[in-house]
Amino acid sequence: MNKSIRVRALTGTALALAVTTVLTACGGGSSSTSGTTSDGTPSATPAVTVRDPLVATFDGGLYILDGKSLKLAKTIDLPGFNRVNPAGDRDHVVVSTDSGFRVLNATDQALTDIEYQGPKPGHVVRHAGKTVLFTDGTGEVNVFDPADLSSGKKPEGRTYTSAEAHHGVAIELANGELLTTLGTEEKRTGALVLDRNNKEIARNENCPGVHGEAAARNEAVGLGCEDGILIYKDGRFTKIDAPDDYGRIGNQAGSDASPVLLGDYKTDPEAELERPTRVSLIDTEKKRLRLVDLGVSYSFRSLGRGPHGEALVLGTDGALRVIDPDSGRIEKKIPVVGEWQEPLDWQQARPTLFVRGHVAYVSEPGKKALHAVDVETGKKITSVTLPKSTNELSGVVAGH
Repeated sequence: MNKSIRVRALTGTALALAVTTVLTACGGGSSSTSGTTSDGTPSATPAVTVRDPLVATFDGGLYILDGKSLKLAKTIDLPGFNRVNPAGDRDHVVVSTDSGFRVLNATDQALTDIEYQGPKPGHVVRHAGKTVLFTDGTGEVNVFDPADLSSGKKPEGRTYTSAEAHHGVAIELANGELLTTLGTEEKRTGALVLDRNNKEIARNENCPGVHGEAAARNEAVGLGCEDGILIYKDGRFTKIDAPDDYGRIGNQAGSDASPVLLGDYKTDPEAELERPTRVSLIDTEKKRLRLVDLGVSYSFRSLGRGPHGEALVLGTDGALRVIDPDSGRIEKKIPVVGEWQEPLDWQQARPTLFVRGHVAYVSEPGKKALHAVDVETGKKITSVTLPKSTNELSGVVAGH
């Protein structure tokens, strides 16, 4: 996750129906472009050099910004509802479009010819030097080395197709094992593990509604369930139960600097949209789940991790909370944006958190703004106003 498709708490068939429409909807309209044609190819307009580029989506396109100054360098017209995730190197970002995954060279500010076609492109996961794509509409998994993207050609990599298509996720471990979810369009139950030759070596189907993943220190991988979280580490699955009968963890953020995973936490299976005020901290070593009450709600785009493993949560009061993952203590609150409320439709824009190193980037769609904050000092580095309100926010991130 890592940063990936996130959906509100729905169960059974309702959830399956919700995710089947994830990437078929169109954002509608087109935008003016400052350097590309409508199909994303470079135009004659010279590109502005960017450092550590950021990529933000808006209704009908992408903004490429300088990661230091936040200056808008390029606008790319790309109709439809698009999503963005780091590709795993210093130059590229993966764009999920209506037709599949497309690779954007954010440094060169142009869409490449590299594409993984398929309906409903879902989660993009970076770990152990590999990037893994999961296409929900087919159940296909594609694994590649992001360093190979620099060739401009589609990388040759491992592939696997799930027994049935579903809204899933996969991650390849350092030893070549592939952990991938189990499910159908109607129901998701758990996960299995494949060796380097795609032979099944482990399975656990005690994770109803499995959704989302994150890796902690020492390569402990968590998969969210509707009643807790499923941990895979050292060849074994371990289930950590939630304190509530329905305690859904669907979105997580991990850090190599901490054995503790940060997760959301929802308890109302019937809610059209639950606005939770508690987050979960899952200690993958002690196999313990702790809940932290923030006193304010947040959204699935509110979770992140700091450079030393700090748990970060952007609240609807506009403050970024820095939480000690070991004690659960809120160490500080950093005011970043104005108060906001999570919209009912998950595809609608809301303030979004993207963390890279010591810097937390936060969008503020209501003001068409983007802010950069130093996580450690709590000071705002810079802000910028953009032509249109943005939705998703990501950037280049080298190394996993």
